[in-house]
Amino acid sequence: MALLERLPSRVLTVRGWGFVLAAVVALLAAQTLGRRDLLYVGILLLALPLASLIVLRVLKPRFTVARHFHPESMEVGATTTVTLELTASVAGGARIAMEEHLPARFGDAPRFSYPAVAPTREGVSRYEYRLRCATRGVFAIGPITAEFMDPFGLVTSRHVLGGTADLVVTPAPVELLGSVLSGSRGADGLASTRRQANPSDDDVMTRQYRHGDSMRRVHWAATARHDELMVRQEESVTTPQATLLMDQRHHSFSTGFGPAFGSGETGAGLSTSPTFEWAVTAVMSISAHLLERNYAVRFLEQQGAPALLRSASAPSPSDEEHHGAGAVTGIAEGLAALELAPENGRHTHGEQRSGSTAVRAVAKDRSLRSTGRPSPGTSQGPPAAFGDQLLDGLASTRYRGPLIAVLGVLSDHDAQALAGVVDHGSVSYAVIVTERPADARRPLKILRNAGWHATAVSPAAALPVVWAGLDRTAADPLRNDTAGSAQPIREG
Repeated sequence: MALLERLPSRVLTVRGWGFVLAAVVALLAAQTLGRRDLLYVGILLLALPLASLIVLRVLKPRFTVARHFHPESMEVGATTTVTLELTASVAGGARIAMEEHLPARFGDAPRFSYPAVAPTREGVSRYEYRLRCATRGVFAIGPITAEFMDPFGLVTSRHVLGGTADLVVTPAPVELLGSVLSGSRGADGLASTRRQANPSDDDVMTRQYRHGDSMRRVHWAATARHDELMVRQEESVTTPQATLLMDQRHHSFSTGFGPAFGSGETGAGLSTSPTFEWAVTAVMSISAHLLERNYAVRFLEQQGAPALLRSASAPSPSDEEHHGAGAVTGIAEGLAALELAPENGRHTHGEQRSGSTAVRAVAKDRSLRSTGRPSPGTSQGPPAAFGDQLLDGLASTRYRGPLIAVLGVLSDHDAQALAGVVDHGSVSYAVIVTERPADARRPLKILRNAGWHATAVSPAAALPVVWAGLDRTAADPLRNDTAGSAQPIREG
């Protein structure tokens, strides 16, 4: 019996191998003893597994597989319930052992047998199991591997049923405390304005009395001045606005002690790093913080393009403005598969001597505006980081709300190019994420001299502490308040 269990079992079971060995012994005995009956027994024992294999391959039932996630996307550290619905084209038959294929980071694959103990009247077998993941990404769940067996238990056959379904694991936002970003806005995040639709030249705060106006709104001083009944102008409510800028350059997040890594077979295969993961969590948390306060958030990357343009999981990758119901979910799903941009913006030694890509892009744009043709030495290439395209995009929308930038390692040239963006927000905040915050003193000095509230943090910094301290990072170039020694964020 122990010998039979050591034999390969992908096609024949232990019972099937027993039939084959018994058939071989019977045929040898028939040849040696000259017994015709042993010959018949040997042929029968050998034909049974072969016939079972043919029948199993030809008459294998066809299955319909449906897979649902509840919720459809889950946050890092949370759980989702997976519901499997299997329906066979031919009812009845022996029980079939099945196994759901999962990425290795989800642990052991769930195993079950078909049909279920209590199928529905339509013959649908339902199964449920839960998944939990500690990293963001888009993971392929499935397919199902089924092991069919003939009625005699002699032969097994493995087949793949159904396809795969993508499970989106989004970064989990961290709760942030209220800050001065709301300014004079109310608790609901709305700002009031006294601007009239058709303001008069002499008084924009009052208007003539109209039938139905409450007498409580009568402005007596204006009434005496104009010699007619005047009422206070109604305050209109506007939607607050904010701009969120995210650095996604590969070399900005792959330096120091945390090189970029790909999680390979055990994960979603994203090009990322510990510093970039901290930046993703920060962007997710700040976005949720603003959207919950009714802000309209404009989300851009370092070149002025929509920040989620390169994300494979973004519902609307070309959208740069997010507001209203569902905006938090849209940003979360877009950040699930966001990875570092391809390496195309690293400064060479020649660029460091002659100026950064952004500086040369400004010179090229000025040459085009003045002469209509590019200046000598300039070449058409990808848009520069923090260059004219970003400046033009910010200026075109005339956003008046706060500007928040989550950045990687900055060179002095990058900081100088970014310094010109400070005028495009009512107040500007910058967070530099690096493995060694002490090395970011020069970029911090440049940004603070330009008017940014800037700080440098390490991946071990606690995001709520960094967020609460942004107000205290005044534009003081001599201030040293890097947050490299803060307590680590608790995952999930």
